Amino acid sequence: MSQDKPNYPIMGENNPLHNSVYGPPKTDAFGMPPPNYSQGPGAPPFAAPGPYDQPPAPGFGPSPYPQMPFPQGPYVQGPYPQSPYQQGPSQPAFGVDPNASMESPGYHGGEGPPSYYGNDEFGNSGWEDKSIRRAFIRKVFLVLTVQLLITFSFVAVFTFVTDVKVFVRRNQWTYYVSYAIFFVSLIVLSCCGEFRRKHPWNLVALSILTLSLSYMVGMIASFYDTDAVIMAVGITVVVCFTVVLFSLQSKYDFTSCYGVLFVCLIVLLLASILCIFIQNKILHIVYASLGALLFTCFLAVDTQLLLGNKKMSISPEEYVYAALNLYTDIINIFLYILAIVGRTKE
Repeated sequence: MSQDKPNYPIMGENNPLHNSVYGPPKTDAFGMPPPNYSQGPGAPPFAAPGPYDQPPAPGFGPSPYPQMPFPQGPYVQGPYPQSPYQQGPSQPAFGVDPNASMESPGYHGGEGPPSYYGNDEFGNSGWEDKSIRRAFIRKVFLVLTVQLLITFSFVAVFTFVTDVKVFVRRNQWTYYVSYAIFFVSLIVLSCCGEFRRKHPWNLVALSILTLSLSYMVGMIASFYDTDAVIMAVGITVVVCFTVVLFSLQSKYDFTSCYGVLFVCLIVLLLASILCIFIQNKILHIVYASLGALLFTCFLAVDTQLLLGNKKMSISPEEYVYAALNLYTDIINIFLYILAIVGRTKE
């Protein structure tokens, strides 16, 4: 039998790929030698089999190749040519809670996925918070109460004090001055949104408007009898109190009728021009009745604007504007009722 060395590797040789059996390593199709797993720089040494290594399956002999452990990171670059592009710093991994349960959904951890319906802060702010709504309504009615007290104090002085009544009747030019002041302050508060939200200038402008309109209402009341003024004040209080309570408790949305009321207001203004040229008692009573009815509806709409749970609402920052709307509605109702009572007593 020949004693030549067999053509297959023998167990125990260090590296059969580099021995004389297979010859020197050959280059692959790309012109580069295969990686050297045993002599590469930084390669881990051969680890002896441990006590926990499993024996080979029966019927199979031990492998002639040494079992190399899996390389641990960081990985060592082999003999492959380096890339001309420099690698940047590694990106930090997402933080994962090691104590998170297996049922946690993805990268959100133990918490659920983010809500698509906004933040919880916005859900509890504004009109959704009942305390803010109630504070806003209290502030509006407090300002309105002060305005009405000032106005009807002027009415009482101009009605019951004879000297004041005679003075305003002789100096009617003061009415036009107060009307000009009222008109300017009304335009400023109605059109300048930033100004009416700026404290304390919004209250200063509202005070100027209240004083000028109070003087105008008191001067108009001085041309009527005392009984007619008292009766008009009583009717106005009953009507406004009833309308406000009904608007606060009613489920019907009056704010949806705002456009119709605005058109009716334009028609009423055209009718007022007609009443200037046609001096008829019945026509004036009808005109005053329609005006009182229209501004009663405006009072219901402006009251429901405070609630915030209707089709239209007003911001809690607009307490000056809300008080102005209610104040002008009540004053117009009083003037139209005073005109009706005064015309019927003639």
